[in-house]
Amino acid sequence: MFYLFFLLFIALSAGLFSTVFKTGSFKTWARIFRVFVVVIATAVFAYYFTTKSLTKFRQDSLTVQMINKLPFPLDFYIIKVNREKDAADIYETGHVGSIRSNFYRIEYLDMSNSDEFWIAGFMGRKNMVYFSQHSVPNKNEDQIIEIQNYINQSQKLSEIAEKQIEVLKFENMKTAIWITLDILLLFLNIALLFKKSNKKIPKLSGI
Repeated sequence: MFYLFFLLFIALSAGLFSTVFKTGSFKTWARIFRVFVVVIATAVFAYYFTTKSLTKFRQDSLTVQMINKLPFPLDFYIIKVNREKDAADIYETGHVGSIRSNFYRIEYLDMSNSDEFWIAGFMGRKNMVYFSQHSVPNKNEDQIIEIQNYINQSQKLSEIAEKQIEVLKFENMKTAIWITLDILLLFLNIALLFKKSNKKIPKLSGI
């Protein structure tokens, strides 16, 4: 997604630059290009925010229900460990979100290339207070995981998980910056499209 929003930034910047063409056939083509860029950018943002707000249900996926039994809310991440050689990445990290005490979240994992996942819980931004390793012998049986204690089942694996989570946070931060810039440029392009030209009305000389 980072590269998509970077390309949008370039296109929207070009749309703003096209406003320098104010006369002749270049003006018409510049306006057509700006309208095209605005439509594409609007469609991308509509699709992005719609998919983010919808459920993450996947067909033939493993359902993982995480229940926070601890007295404080924790910020959870889930790391899927891919075993197959043709997998794009060894570790796939996802942000589950903050789970309050006695509440739960459901994640859907594609386990076709994996038989193991990890769960990491943070109190604050960098204080990992929970880590657990889970094998999946039966991929057709959903998992219900109750977080009842502050534990770290493996110091070595938790350090790997922490590094993967930091990479995810950095990528999300970069994407958020480009999204913010793109939305600003999109607003400016729309404003220029609907801006009315201010024509000076000539003064009538007295008779």
